[in-house]
Amino acid sequence: MTTTTDAITAPARSGLVSRPLLLRSVSIFGTSVGFYLPLSVVPLLAKQGGAHGGAGLGTVALLLATVAGELVTPRLTARIGYRWALALGLTLLGGPTLVLAADGGQYTIIGVSIVRGLGFAICTVAGGALNAAIMPAERRGEGLAVVGLVSGVSSLLALPAGVWVAAQWGFGPVFVATAVITLLSLLSLLSVPGLPDRAALAGAHEHRGLLAGLRRPAFNRPATIFAASTAAVGVLVTFLPLAIADRPAWVAAAALLAQPGAATAARWVAGRLGDRRGPARLLVPGLALAAAGMAAMALTGSAVAVIGGALVFGAGFGVLQNATLVLMYNRAPVGGELTVSAIWNTAYDLGMAGGALLAGLLVTTAGYPLTFLLTAAAMVPALALAVKER
Repeated sequence: MTTTTDAITAPARSGLVSRPLLLRSVSIFGTSVGFYLPLSVVPLLAKQGGAHGGAGLGTVALLLATVAGELVTPRLTARIGYRWALALGLTLLGGPTLVLAADGGQYTIIGVSIVRGLGFAICTVAGGALNAAIMPAERRGEGLAVVGLVSGVSSLLALPAGVWVAAQWGFGPVFVATAVITLLSLLSLLSVPGLPDRAALAGAHEHRGLLAGLRRPAFNRPATIFAASTAAVGVLVTFLPLAIADRPAWVAAAALLAQPGAATAARWVAGRLGDRRGPARLLVPGLALAAAGMAAMALTGSAVAVIGGALVFGAGFGVLQNATLVLMYNRAPVGGELTVSAIWNTAYDLGMAGGALLAGLLVTTAGYPLTFLLTAAAMVPALALAVKER
């Protein structure tokens, strides 16, 4: 009996990094670069244009449009399939940044951000469901960690690179590079048709299950825990470069490099631990690290505290990324990948948008350090939900 079981499970473990997953990784790279390269640059562009109090409006517009798009992407993907959904999403995500290279007005920023948000929503929901569909269920944590390595390394390079390039050569090159890299990734769609396309079979069930899934505690509790940390990400990427604008440019670049770098490494560790011990056990440590790191970044006068805080925060955030998503996929019925992907990504982006919006209202009166401390404190109530999940 034992020998037979081992014989059955061994091939599944050896097939984690499959050809479909490798093909999918190309569009993951394009999506990640297209989103993160200009993410912290747009608030700087808005501030240069005189919109000091509205520096976060571009981020808020981007993420609110993303949330709206995520709610309808399951139906869209059911109609046109994974391949065409990814093609549409990449086009909307990358192309409009060329407009920002010519016009940096506030209304232009908001309009471009809305279009980009819709493209990002399509890429993340359709792509996330496809990721889960092509991975063996018993190694889902590790599989999502592999995906996290691709997107994490891309964002690790893109987020600080955008700020650095803008400081060296201006905003235009950042937006042109975003468009070129994202649209070039469309060439990968010549190979994407080799990926499995199950949307036509499961689409109707997925859309009907979306609203029902939002009402299920098995889904909304992990999503709420994750949203508490993504709100802090919205504050970090939008306001940290502004909070330390009087310091050398390398400080902001290093902090924005440390955060996704630590998150990428932590996702890998969390994936392996979660498959062996259960992802729910990782929620409390992840939240504790994220809150501690955010609090440390309130010491904006210290480069060590800012960069170290970003590193600790990134580690906690990476743990939560993997643990919450795997926990939700494990609780989903067969064929429920699009539902889980839509709920999780909505929590991601709604949290980021809410964090950036509330921080934008606070920062003009409270200042950056207190805003960062309040952001850290706002994550503490989510610990009660994390304890309950254990």
